[in-house]
Amino acid sequence: MHPPRRRRAVRRFWTAAVAALALPLTMLGTGSTPAQAAAVQCSVDYKTNDWGSGFTAELTLTNRGTDVIDGWTLTYGYTGNQKLGNGWNGTWSQSGQTVTVKDAGHNGRIAAGAAVSTGAQFTYSGSNAAPTNFAINGTSCTGAHQPPITVLTSPAAGAVYSQGDAVPLAATAAAADNATIGKVEFYDDTTLLGTDTTAPYALSVSSLTVGSHSLLAKAYDSLGASAESTPVGVTVASGPAVVATPAQLPIQQGKSATYDVKLSTQPSANVTVSTARASGNTGLSVTGGASLTFTPSNWNTAQKVTIAAGSSGTGAATFESTAGGHAKASVTVTQIAATKAYDARFLELYGKITNPANGYFSPEGIPYHSVETLIVEAPDHGHETTSEAYSYLLWLQAMYGKVTGDWSKFNGAWDIMEKYMIPTHADQPTNSFYNASKPATYAPELDTPNEYPAKLDSSVSVGSDPIAGELKSAYGTDDVYGMHWLQDVDNVYGYGNSPGKCEAGPGDTGPSYINTFQRGAQESVWETVPQPTCDQFKYGGRNGYLDLFTGDASYAKQWKFTNAPDADARAVQAAYWADKWADEQGKGGDISATVSKAAKMGDYLRYAMYDKYFKKIGSCVGPSSCPAGTGKDASHYLLSWYYAWGGATDTSAGWAWRIGSSHTHGGYQNPMAAYALSSYADLKPKSATGQADWAKSLERQIEFYRWLQSSEGAIAGGATNSWAGRYATPPTGRSTFYGMYYDQQPVYHDPPSNQWFGFQAWSMERVAEYYQQTGNASAKAVLDKWVDWALSETTVNPDGTYRIPSTLQWSGQPDTWNASSPGANNGLHVTVADYTNDVGVTAAYAKTLTYYADRSGDTQAATTAKALLDGMWGNYQDALGIAVPENRADYNRFDDAIYIPSGWTGTMPNGDAISSSSTFDSIRSFYEDDPAWSKIEAYLAGGAVPSFTYHRFWAQADIALAMGSYAELLE
Repeated sequence: MHPPRRRRAVRRFWTAAVAALALPLTMLGTGSTPAQAAAVQCSVDYKTNDWGSGFTAELTLTNRGTDVIDGWTLTYGYTGNQKLGNGWNGTWSQSGQTVTVKDAGHNGRIAAGAAVSTGAQFTYSGSNAAPTNFAINGTSCTGAHQPPITVLTSPAAGAVYSQGDAVPLAATAAAADNATIGKVEFYDDTTLLGTDTTAPYALSVSSLTVGSHSLLAKAYDSLGASAESTPVGVTVASGPAVVATPAQLPIQQGKSATYDVKLSTQPSANVTVSTARASGNTGLSVTGGASLTFTPSNWNTAQKVTIAAGSSGTGAATFESTAGGHAKASVTVTQIAATKAYDARFLELYGKITNPANGYFSPEGIPYHSVETLIVEAPDHGHETTSEAYSYLLWLQAMYGKVTGDWSKFNGAWDIMEKYMIPTHADQPTNSFYNASKPATYAPELDTPNEYPAKLDSSVSVGSDPIAGELKSAYGTDDVYGMHWLQDVDNVYGYGNSPGKCEAGPGDTGPSYINTFQRGAQESVWETVPQPTCDQFKYGGRNGYLDLFTGDASYAKQWKFTNAPDADARAVQAAYWADKWADEQGKGGDISATVSKAAKMGDYLRYAMYDKYFKKIGSCVGPSSCPAGTGKDASHYLLSWYYAWGGATDTSAGWAWRIGSSHTHGGYQNPMAAYALSSYADLKPKSATGQADWAKSLERQIEFYRWLQSSEGAIAGGATNSWAGRYATPPTGRSTFYGMYYDQQPVYHDPPSNQWFGFQAWSMERVAEYYQQTGNASAKAVLDKWVDWALSETTVNPDGTYRIPSTLQWSGQPDTWNASSPGANNGLHVTVADYTNDVGVTAAYAKTLTYYADRSGDTQAATTAKALLDGMWGNYQDALGIAVPENRADYNRFDDAIYIPSGWTGTMPNGDAISSSSTFDSIRSFYEDDPAWSKIEAYLAGGAVPSFTYHRFWAQADIALAMGSYAELLE
């Protein structure tokens, strides 16, 4: 299968003393039904990237019938001299002009309504007509009806209007397959503004409120298909305003550049706009357009302001364009080195990301998971956010400080995170009752959601928490300083768990803490029941949501939070670079207070190093037989999947709990953060043993990578100290790492957690940073082998398009770890099942190659990093950033049943019923008001696999960071 891969740690949470499992969701599974003999009903979509002498073809095979296709062979023919080179995600062959593709085994089963993809590369000369006749298992397939093409032509992206003025919306729409356009709807985010049924499609709106707006058009055709345009961001000002674009302007030394100025509303008389430098770099100056006159007739026609940069020096300056009776416009102009074209790219993309009108941020300044609202991966709505997004915001603002010398935005990003994503004392009010000698009550993890609730069992011994006392001594508080993982930024669900509040309700505004996953490794996002972090039994059933997950004699109102260790570690990583770059500029003092907070976060992050119930690490079998830890012997010194903490909401109830995690994944490790916390003075933790613990963790993480490295070079899944999450007996012959058992898919199985290439790129990027900073030989050994493998699986075409690995398949296991003589892992193997052009993963991969090439001198790594960055920049840009279309076959699971025990009933905050007949969609009825919902409706009714172009915050930030890293190290 060749769908786009995405990520976010799906976080599963268990109440009271049970686990919160944070799961990156990389590939969403599809439902299946038993195979039956029936006539094949199918469609095939055919797409190419063509560079004149060759092309890649991607074919999506959709099962349009009601029965499963169990094994498939696709045949089709060309009319020219197209010649097959190589194929993927299937066995490809060619005889004359006829092409045959046999399924690859792992993708041979196509459930009803589901799709798989396969692809190949060809050469040709002359014409390259697309084939028109396809057959699966000998049965002819129709081509799927293509949705209309919709473009919002007005207003212009970034336009500013005065409150009360008419905002002109206009769109073009074209239908495919001889269909006609029936109507075009215009939306402000998810709010319908109006409809037009005749071309030219237009709407004038004067009711937009002051602030930023994301506008889009949606066209419907006569065959029932629909499609929305790319969103366009605009701003409505409270009164007349000067408008300047872009807001970020890079200029290389010795050159000049311009920005546009106009007015937001028509004046009654001439208006003079004056522009001057307000602050910052004196090497930048206005050389044209210092005074511009706008009349009642040309007020909306842009005029140019020219800024020149001196031949030396770098740094940013703010230029203000002012006029009487108008709000001023500010533009940040940054002088960069004459050779730093990739810094200019960083600033250009940074400007798109941070433009409020483009929709990446909430009114509070919180980064959304994506600009688009209809998206289901680990976050099950686009306007949720994750601790991951906050950590990427920190890293983005650190790079901005490096390029511009302005560190206020880095400090501001930490302040936003601390205010909204680190629980306050009011959110965790009963930590003072926490008993470190008995951190939590045991409950087993079960295999499937229908086995829940899991019974709490106080007879199972648990170990003691060895770091709670020293953390309180160091920081003078019982509270935990770490991010919760998931937030409903716009309070779409309606729990109203804003920081400092507990279930304020649907009427509350602003971000709300929520949780989703909680019921074992097989629970996918499509089977989750979202619930509040503070459960006052106000929603859900008679015990809130608690009795869906844990079995107990009685239930207490409680709060609970889950930490995603990879995100907190990334925040520390960002702080390290910020401090290094600020020190180089002589501005370390500007961020010293923030850096000390990062050290504090890293101190608490050690909870991720412990077995879930603080049991002893190594050969831990049987919940009662596995001995309780007595201190650091319960630490595996790796970054596990989560840590979690909670307690009673009643401050007189007198209980609280904390847990670690027994499961560790190769993709979560961060040796760069471990190095910073153990070896970098400004990030040294205050606690008595924090620095020593991180020093040991650094060594252990590098060993972990070496243990998990396959014969080919890729890094396998991970290890667990608690087989199946309940200290079960592992399979005979299972290899171990310091007594922890090899688990090829730790934590979650739908989809398997070891498949996503993004984990490879994310994780190796951190190893590459550590190697670049220190030259560590063990890190280099891991990278040498990994980079060779990754490069061998990477294709860059002459037109700059590319393919990198996407889904990985694994066999075998590593040798049992011997630190003095590591095994060669000749029995552990990886194959690449399919490939992708996913831009976020590509950025992380390019950064890995960049840091590795800088220290090693590897020219192929450097050349490939540049080619990938140039390919994204040249082929995949749009008004909001850099993105590619994604076919989402997994969205047939909107109708998936959610397991609710028979007889259990309750309601969501908006009134959606929860019962044994609930589905993913039925308890999320808000999705049916989303402008993209008709795509899902059509797909569920047997239509084409829907295509979406997503602008995920983490991906856009990572692309910008990749540009800045290349500028720093290789340009």
